[in-house]
Amino acid sequence: MERLQKVIAQAGICSRRKAEELILAGKVTINGEVCTTLGTKISEEDKITVNGEPLILETKVYYLFNKPKNCLTTSSDDRGRPTIMNYLKDIEYRVFAVGRLDFDTTGALLITNDGDLANKLMHPRYEIQKEYLAKCLGNIKEESLKKLEKGITLEDGFVKAIKTKIINYDKINNTTEVLIVVSEGRYHMVKRMVEYLGSEVIALKRLSFANLSIENLRPGSYRKLRIEEIDQLKKVSKIM
Repeated sequence: MERLQKVIAQAGICSRRKAEELILAGKVTINGEVCTTLGTKISEEDKITVNGEPLILETKVYYLFNKPKNCLTTSSDDRGRPTIMNYLKDIEYRVFAVGRLDFDTTGALLITNDGDLANKLMHPRYEIQKEYLAKCLGNIKEESLKKLEKGITLEDGFVKAIKTKIINYDKINNTTEVLIVVSEGRYHMVKRMVEYLGSEVIALKRLSFANLSIENLRPGSYRKLRIEEIDQLKKVSKIM
């Protein structure tokens, strides 16, 4: 037996909070009867509708995808640009990405149909770590990079890196590769942090998401998560 709002969220329709709003608004039925009671327990035999549409519970699937450059994280694009779905055609379930990566950003992206887990992993309170490798213009010094660990103030508030490290300086091209680990997912956050230092990101790759690394995973390919990896994600987001 599971709570109704949790089941709706797990189906990937919306967040648990939005599911609660739909229930209170009388938009959900159980076996033909409108249900407006939060926390109502249901079983696999119950027939649920949301906004008049039958709720279909699919097997939950979890993949790690190495997003290539120049594709959108969305499922479709009205301008005809390539999306991650061009690379996920063999997945038989309706899946989506957990969070976003910019069109020109590459790297680790979690793909699933578990809406409840996805909403947890995207919530700032759980501080899910993301590890980035940024190729930046100029010669960034260690002491300058460490400012990000102490914390800086951007236009949308205070931010800080969990870890930073100089990986390489290319004297010929005058570029510096830096490692930046953060636990937030604000818009263009890493790029803006680098701009604060007086530099500019010219290439950005997310090496890992929630300790799921794209090592040995070529761009445009994906793999199923192992059972222990799924369990760890659920443990981190405290939904087990």
